[in-house]
Amino acid sequence: MTDECEHSDTTAQPPDWDAQAAGFDDVPDHGLRDPAVRAAWAARLRSWLPGQPADVLDLGCGTGSLSLLAVEQGHRVTAVDLSPAMTERARAKLAGHPAEVLCGPAETPPVGERRFDVVLVRHVLWMLPDQDRVLRHWRDLLRPGGRFVLVEGVWGELHPVGIAADRLTALLEPLTAGARVERLSGDAVLWGKEVRDERYAVVAGV
Repeated sequence: MTDECEHSDTTAQPPDWDAQAAGFDDVPDHGLRDPAVRAAWAARLRSWLPGQPADVLDLGCGTGSLSLLAVEQGHRVTAVDLSPAMTERARAKLAGHPAEVLCGPAETPPVGERRFDVVLVRHVLWMLPDQDRVLRHWRDLLRPGGRFVLVEGVWGELHPVGIAADRLTALLEPLTAGARVERLSGDAVLWGKEVRDERYAVVAGV
């Protein structure tokens, strides 16, 4: 749920997402306020999600911008974020839509025995410790025939942080039936600016 302007060394104090919630949507790919940016993300999401209505689990949802796109495309969304301030904004954004917003950690979302067709995560996995264990847990939340949609990257030049595509696909290999990597760095409209770092999406079926 972060962008490169918020990224920092993961050994430092974790970001205070409650404090950042008020201005979170000011980042173009967070708030999707620009019609061109919003349309670009909507098109990508449509290509990543199932063509028929599906149950989507959006982990680290932030203020719910991707969740809103998903429900507008006919899906049922359960959105989870650790920050009460973020979830409050997500609930307001998703009001009146077939969506539920829960406050809890992305690595162990509070969804009980429920299972989903899609686990959707953007810019969250790279911040979590023991990524292999987290991915195994997320795999258990998917129904047979479900899929991961993971948007990640590596940010920064002097002290890069993130998770590279080859690292993520290696982690997914024993858990999935195959992963497709879609490079996103060259699509400036997605980010509201030109970017030079590594940004990508992985779609992997189970």
